[in-house]
Amino acid sequence: MIHRRHLLLGLASAGAAMRAGPCLAQTPLPAPDTRLIAAARSQIGITLTYDPAYSQLAFPNGDVPRQRGVCTDVLIRAYRDAFGLDLQALVNRDMHAAFGAYPRKWGLSHPDSNIDHRRVPNMQVFFARKGMALPLANPAAFVAGDIVTMVLPGNLPHIGIVSDRLAEGGLHALIHNIGQGAREEAALGQFPLTGRYRWLPAA
Repeated sequence: MIHRRHLLLGLASAGAAMRAGPCLAQTPLPAPDTRLIAAARSQIGITLTYDPAYSQLAFPNGDVPRQRGVCTDVLIRAYRDAFGLDLQALVNRDMHAAFGAYPRKWGLSHPDSNIDHRRVPNMQVFFARKGMALPLANPAAFVAGDIVTMVLPGNLPHIGIVSDRLAEGGLHALIHNIGQGAREEAALGQFPLTGRYRWLPAA
């Protein structure tokens, strides 16, 4: 079995087609979108590695050191920095209220605030339950600030934030961590999409 981290590192290393290259344009955005994207982009050059290791976290507002993390950590940190919203606490609260609505694929019998919010399938359920799901569409129709989920080779779930910058080919870039830390690159349309969500709290 290929280890998830090794596969992601391979995807990142071999993904020359995913690199955004010079961005072509920046679309005008309302303030909440700008804050979210700026908070995600600020992680580039800070989060340098992909590290899926289970960690004991403080609660609420727990985090691993920002030099490392997984794809969901980009999202978690962006919402904390931009809006003061703590997905660790929000997901944990919702799982206590409706544990049966969440996937049981990890063999848990109760919520675990150390890891639940860092798992893409749980984030998908949370966003859907809160009415944030949008119809899947051609990636060309995605809007800056959208949250998108996809499945990588090996049936690995992945998540990122749609950038306000256009990459080569005319699609928006994606801010995510697919194996080599936080990056902004041309990843939309490269893998099968599984979800699209929008959560833009008022400033």
